[in-house]
Amino acid sequence: MTKQRRVAVTSPQTSLVIARRRAGVRVDPPHLAPADMDRARRVHREQLRRALGAVAGLAGLIIGLPLALFAFPALDAVRLLGVPVSWLAVAVLPYAVLVLLAGWQLRRAEEAEE
Repeated sequence: MTKQRRVAVTSPQTSLVIARRRAGVRVDPPHLAPADMDRARRVHREQLRRALGAVAGLAGLIIGLPLALFAFPALDAVRLLGVPVSWLAVAVLPYAVLVLLAGWQLRRAEEAEE
């Protein structure tokens, strides 16, 4: 199965709304049909719920890493290529986890849209 290319879908009125906003004219956004509004609200709630899981993972990383380094002070003595493992954990591990967390969240948000 080939992977479909993502396409940004915007209202044809988007550029008009942006232009009017720059000119200082108040513009009401276009309204959705009731069925479309219900679906948009459901998707929004589902994506928000799933995003909270990703935020919890981020909070776990931010709180857990210092606690783990505090709990295992012996990691300062362990060296990898002459660099303490605790330094590598602070300098490299968060970025790798953030990339994985972002990919996971993106897949979950796309699943909610389908």
